[in-house]
Amino acid sequence: MSGSASPLPRPKDVYFFATCVVDQFFPGAGLDAIRLLEREGIRVHFPADQTCCGQPAYTSGFHDQAREVARAQLDLFPEAWPVVVPSGSCAGMMKHAYPGLFAADPALRAKADDLSGRIFELTEFLVKVLGVRLEDRGAPATVVLHTSCSARREMGVHLTGRALLDQLGQVTVAQQAHEAECCGFGGTFSIKHPEISGAMVKDKVDALKATGAERVVSADCGCLMNILGHAGWRDQQEGRSQPTLPGEHIATFLLQRTEKAQ
Repeated sequence: MSGSASPLPRPKDVYFFATCVVDQFFPGAGLDAIRLLEREGIRVHFPADQTCCGQPAYTSGFHDQAREVARAQLDLFPEAWPVVVPSGSCAGMMKHAYPGLFAADPALRAKADDLSGRIFELTEFLVKVLGVRLEDRGAPATVVLHTSCSARREMGVHLTGRALLDQLGQVTVAQQAHEAECCGFGGTFSIKHPEISGAMVKDKVDALKATGAERVVSADCGCLMNILGHAGWRDQQEGRSQPTLPGEHIATFLLQRTEKAQ
């Protein structure tokens, strides 16, 4: 159900930009995010030609290549509808980096500025635009929330995921000691600097496990892939057959907790 008021105009239609990681590794999270939007009466449009947002090239310093990838996205969202992205990282790229990439071309800069103004991270959109109200239908559970660096520092939406979880009456959100620290993923950072990334994700997983939470929830699948991958590797090293730190995208968790039994 929805709240009676929302701070921004409530649209009837949105575009959905899935992101590479969701598309390739967590497709269920994308479908669950769409289901959450549709449940609020929103018509979700999925441009079939969408590809990468260009962030891997951009953060590696290959701005010409990033510009080429970003250019392919600019014409995919012609209607003046919000573009909902289930990742603070990719949303941050499209919202904050696109205008600068096209600064030398006034026509493309205008398109990038227009698109930038319509980009919303998923939890931001659910809270600040739709004003969703959730009814928890699950059993008591304790979770720990990991908010990505991009969601926290670039998009400034570190409170919206928690706001959604706090609506679930049977869910306790555990507090982690390293809440604002990076998980070590950073896209290509984890590939280029595996030793540093490995030390960072070890610290993060230690902090998450120390909360005693049953599972970890995040709105960024890149972080989840890194955290769950490291936790799973440790379980394997310790001879465990069951994961000690399972987890999922917040869209999946919210949908599972609030869907009526079929």
